[in-house]
Amino acid sequence: MKKVNFLLLSTLLIFSLTSCTKKTDQNVIKVGEYGSLTGSEATFGTSTHNGIMLAIDELNSAGGIAGKKIKVITVDDQGKPEEAASAVTKLITSDKVAVILGEVASSRSLAGAPIAQRYKIPMVSPSSTNPKVTQVGNYIFRTCFIDPFQGKVMANFAKNTLKAKKVAILRDVKSDYSVGLAEFFTKTFTDGGGKVVVDLSYTAGDIDFKAQLTTIRSKGVEAIFVPGYYTEVGLIARQAKELGVSVPLLGGDGWDSARLTEIAGNSLDNSYFSNHYTAESKDPRVAEFVEKYKKVFGQVPDGLAAMGYDAALVLIDALKRAKTLTPDDIRDALAATKNFQAVTGVISFNDNRDAEKAAVVLAVKNGQFKFVETVNP
Repeated sequence: MKKVNFLLLSTLLIFSLTSCTKKTDQNVIKVGEYGSLTGSEATFGTSTHNGIMLAIDELNSAGGIAGKKIKVITVDDQGKPEEAASAVTKLITSDKVAVILGEVASSRSLAGAPIAQRYKIPMVSPSSTNPKVTQVGNYIFRTCFIDPFQGKVMANFAKNTLKAKKVAILRDVKSDYSVGLAEFFTKTFTDGGGKVVVDLSYTAGDIDFKAQLTTIRSKGVEAIFVPGYYTEVGLIARQAKELGVSVPLLGGDGWDSARLTEIAGNSLDNSYFSNHYTAESKDPRVAEFVEKYKKVFGQVPDGLAAMGYDAALVLIDALKRAKTLTPDDIRDALAATKNFQAVTGVISFNDNRDAEKAAVVLAVKNGQFKFVETVNP
């Protein structure tokens, strides 16, 4: 008799827990996120995550969407493409998310996007700029500009603002982001009459760049385009200064991290890079976002934080407009996004599911990123 009661109680407990879980699941919208919360590029993932959570917490505090709160399930991919693929698989097959936010780096988005496309789960990258990312399929979106535009911005800046006629390129040969951005820069710069005198490479994780920089020094260039991530760029800048290379370094949004100047010291002063926004903007939306972020996280938000915030806002807007909260209807609502007023600019998705928006050029001065100009598409 006692055994029967024990089994009955166990069965009732399991049933109760299962019912409670189902009820809880019905009251939330599961959103997956994957990014580099650890590893050499951890500031990318951390800043993006902070921006996403700021937007989601604001929504949930205001009551959510139709009485449902958003639950963000975050997986650290450690900055590795193979881990990114595993993260997306887990989020879809195990966590049963309806939509995914991520990744920052193009190589890791390209690892995760085919899986999201295969399962027909919408994926929104906040800041992967390589054109190939959204070409994976019609469930893949991004809220940032793409590298053909970013490369054009910096090539024209080198030619028109710096008056450079001869430049060198130093690219990360294993990075889709770096290789693609270098190619788009080269095309615009050479089409405009400039000359790329030397095009050299390195690989993420390298720490000695003196051989490449010595070759560049001998070529008499007026600027060096380094479309890499802050981890290597900071070291490249230090070693360039040690070798007496005094020309400006130029780069893209992969430079955007407070760690950049921690690594480089003052070696990057009077260098320039393209980015998604500037915290110096007088736009009320930007000022409000900066103050909210500082209050919660105790620091000025970088471009990755702003992009994470905007990606979450765009998703929230689509969730509110979606006919149902199924992946297919969320995808359709995302695709219909037009003229969304965000922190980093006005976001509209074109037929390729890319955002068409402006870029800013920032200068590095005394360890700070200072606004130079805004460039519209």
